This record gives sequence, structure tokens and C-alpha cells, in this order.
Amino acid sequence: MTNKKKTVRQKLKQWLFYGIVIFVGTTSSIVAILGFIPINTSAFMIQQHIADFQADKGFISIEQQWTERDELSPHMFSAAIAAEDQLFYHHIGFDFNSIYAALKNNSSGGKLRGASTISQQVAKNLFLSPSRSLWRKGFEAWFTILIELFWSKERILLVYVNIAEFGDHLYGVESASQHYFSIPAGKLNPHQAALLAASLPNPIHFKVDQPNKKLIDKQQWILRQMKNLNYL
Repeated sequence: MTNKKKTVRQKLKQWLFYGIVIFVGTTSSIVAILGFIPINTSAFMIQQHIADFQADKGFISIEQQWTERDELSPHMFSAAIAAEDQLFYHHIGFDFNSIYAALKNNSSGGKLRGASTISQQVAKNLFLSPSRSLWRKGFEAWFTILIELFWSKERILLVYVNIAEFGDHLYGVESASQHYFSIPAGKLNPHQAALLAASLPNPIHFKVDQPNKKLIDKQQWILRQMKNLNYL
């Protein structure tokens, strides 16, 4: 190998190293800062605006209002855990048993199922796009690690209910509670919280204001899980 080729190769390695350092430092700093401030937008909300412009709908405002933990009903947190991630307080961001079960089910031709924890959903909703690819899954895993490293479990859960999509241009439990029940999120009762949680992660299909049988069945299942987990 000539000296020139060695020099080019060394420079490429240096650039790669510096790129990795910058990426790690930047993403770590962003996640750390977001652990202390209200979050009033997300990658999913930005994607919603982009989709509106692409469909020639212009700018449509998004309903979302950041609300602190002491102003939210504890039933909403309980319902989210019961519905989405019952091992939330016991894992480090990944439920490996569920991931293995999902991979086994999908590879055997069964119905496609997910295994995302609440931490993974926060990483995806806050930082990434809805698209599916190995690259996106890799970034999702990275941001999940950072979130678990820099945030408390309570912070992760708070961000989750504040940025989750609950309807058309409707994000966060405070806006959802006002929109569907005309009450602040601090007054949600278990049945209302379970209904909101039941609409996730597809509130466009499972409409809270027009609940179908599947949504009602899921709500009742969540209520039973909340009771089994001693949340009720």
C-alpha cells in the first residue's frame, strides 16, 4: 500500500472517529437537557406538519399542552403501564423476553406483533420518524439507552403521556382530556384513563369519541390489568 493510500485511510478513520464522538456527544447532551424542560413538540408532530403540507392542507395547528406530573391523574400513568409495558419499572429500556417472543411469532408466519417498551416508544415518538427500517431501529435503540441513562422512570412516563398521539392533530393527555371529556387531565377517572390508553398506539383507528367494540374490550382489559397490578 502506498503512503498516499495509507494517509487517505488514516484520515477516513479520523473523520469516522470524530463523527462518532460528535454524534454521541450531541445526542447525549440533547437527551440530558430534555430531562429537565417541558417538551412541546416531537419528531412525530413535525412529521404531521410535513404530511399536511405534502397533502396541500397547509398549516394545521396541533393541540398539545405540556403538563407536569402533579397536575395529571395517577390513573393515566397506571393505565399506560397496564396497557403498554407492565414491566416498565423492572427493565432497562428493553423487554428481551417480549422481543424474543415477537421475533419467534413473526418468523413463524404469525400475526405481526411488536414488543416496544414505553421507553422505546418515547425514543421513537420524540426523535424519529414513523418509518420502519433497520437504521431507524438502530437509532431507536440508541436513544432508548440514552433515555434510560439520563432520565428517571417517572420522567420517561411523564414524557410518554405528554407527547403520545390521541387523535387527529391531538397530542398529550391534557389536550386529549380537554378534547374528549371537557375536564383537565388531573380529574381523569380510571375508566377515562383506560379508554385513552386503549386508543394507543393507533388513535386514528380506535377513536375515543366513537369507541367500537374492540376499543371497549381493550379498555376493560386494561382496567382488569390495573386491578391485578394493584393500581386500583
